[in-house]
Amino acid sequence: MRLTAQSVDKMKPTSKRQQITDDHCPGLNLIVQPTGKKGWAVRYRVNGKHRRMTLGAYPVLSLADARQRAREVLAAAAEGRDPAEEVRAAKAPKADNDRDKVSSLLEQYAKRHLKNLKSGETVKRELGRFVGKAWGDRDIHEIQKRDVIDLLDEIADSGREVTANRIRAYLSKFLNWCVERDVIDANPASGVKPVAKEKSRDRVLSDDEVRWFWRACDDLGFPWGPVGKVLLLTGQRLGEVVGMSDTEITGDLWHMDAKRTKNGRAHDVPLSKPVRDVLADVERIADDKGRVQFIFTTTGETPLSGFHKGRNHIADRMVEIASAETGDAVEIPHWTFHDLRRTAATGMARLGIPVRVTEAVLNHVSGTGGGIVAVYQRHDYADEKRRALDAWAGLVAEVVEGKVDNVVRLAKGV
Repeated sequence: MRLTAQSVDKMKPTSKRQQITDDHCPGLNLIVQPTGKKGWAVRYRVNGKHRRMTLGAYPVLSLADARQRAREVLAAAAEGRDPAEEVRAAKAPKADNDRDKVSSLLEQYAKRHLKNLKSGETVKRELGRFVGKAWGDRDIHEIQKRDVIDLLDEIADSGREVTANRIRAYLSKFLNWCVERDVIDANPASGVKPVAKEKSRDRVLSDDEVRWFWRACDDLGFPWGPVGKVLLLTGQRLGEVVGMSDTEITGDLWHMDAKRTKNGRAHDVPLSKPVRDVLADVERIADDKGRVQFIFTTTGETPLSGFHKGRNHIADRMVEIASAETGDAVEIPHWTFHDLRRTAATGMARLGIPVRVTEAVLNHVSGTGGGIVAVYQRHDYADEKRRALDAWAGLVAEVVEGKVDNVVRLAKGV
């Protein structure tokens, strides 16, 4: 709209932030916050990139003065200069050069916000893994919507569309936090849509794929070989398995307290002999203080990470094994570590194990274990879970050895 001094003065706030473009001076915008505060910003393009610069608050900066400053900015941009960067560099104290770096702000976000959330460690890890890696040394004021889109596209193009959607959500919340703390004026991720529509997965590894998977884990060894086997044999979540510690294991029982599980419910997992054998073969790595905190770690300080690369190592080896076995090039459909959990559940159904027991094994709170049953049925199926996991381990052994049949066998006593 064509702004006038009178219309600017009478502009009322709404429940959402308003951005009104001045038709008289293209690029100039009046910003009206829900609090009623008003200010000026100008959008311009330099070196092929869209930029945004805050000019000042209204009424300290009048409409006429805002137009004049906007024209000066646009003229500088036409010369190939970046006025916003020039102003930032001039104002920033030398000692604070790192203050607005994305890496510094991610650390602050983790310290002041994420540490209070149950999912905080996961969000911190994923933001560091993708956002910190890509933008860590950049000033956050340089980040534009195009940068966000490019980052998400890069993740999706690597075959991780669901991960791209998760990063989009984590990143948007981080940038909103930066807006709330007056670090930036607007969230550059605002309006960025999910990379892909997520569909419920139903991928289950076939017997041949289970056999190739197991052999690949044997060939690769630590760390992904043992991790893969434990995931398949226990049916537990990836984050829970890689965070496993010896202090959680007593005899043949693995206990996770509520803080360690996705649904916030303490969970006991009976460990079959094959699982115990896998864990026994893992050489423990201590931290710099001599403490062994995790079973699956390469540093001694933190649990294993780099899941995408780890999965790819196993998948690539599976293709090599399958191709050598069949004498022809084999293409194995994409699978994820979470599909091993579904494979375990399907295998237990194949053995005739009741759904309620499988859900207890998986620590599910939905389905037959949800609703009124979850409130009044306190039986934890400890014995049934043990028999179910022993039966599943036995079936996996038969599949790996090529001795499996198609007979449904109801696990005795389940």
